[in-house]
Amino acid sequence: MKDENKKEMKLHLIRDIFTKKTTIGKLYINDTFLCNTLEDVIRPENQKVFGKTAIPSGIYKVIIDFSNHFNKELPHILNVPNFEGVRIHPGNKPEDTEGCILVGIKGDTPDWINNSVITFNKLFFILEKAYENNDPIVITIE
Repeated sequence: MKDENKKEMKLHLIRDIFTKKTTIGKLYINDTFLCNTLEDVIRPENQKVFGKTAIPSGIYKVIIDFSNHFNKELPHILNVPNFEGVRIHPGNKPEDTEGCILVGIKGDTPDWINNSVITFNKLFFILEKAYENNDPIVITIE
């Protein structure tokens, strides 16, 4: 029996600004713009630099679980090739990413996003409600 109350939450990250240090994108939830993102640079698949490489484009399942690194629950992007522990979390600059996705609002300064904690809390509230309702969460990264 199919659960009619379950709805897949679709995150969509469109990368659109590429600098020597970062990749800036736009994050949508179910086709509605939520915020900007900041990641490390995109590298060819065979040139991964630990903690300094954006995750490969693709479609990934997202869960919420405990991060030992941050000592709290965070969104966890699963089954990323050649990566482990990829999270969505607050941060402002390339040094904060370590291969993860940071959320915030793009300002006038390259390689920086603002209001990261406020933006993350808004995103986490939405994701946590879906996760607690057992609604699948997926992220498509382009």
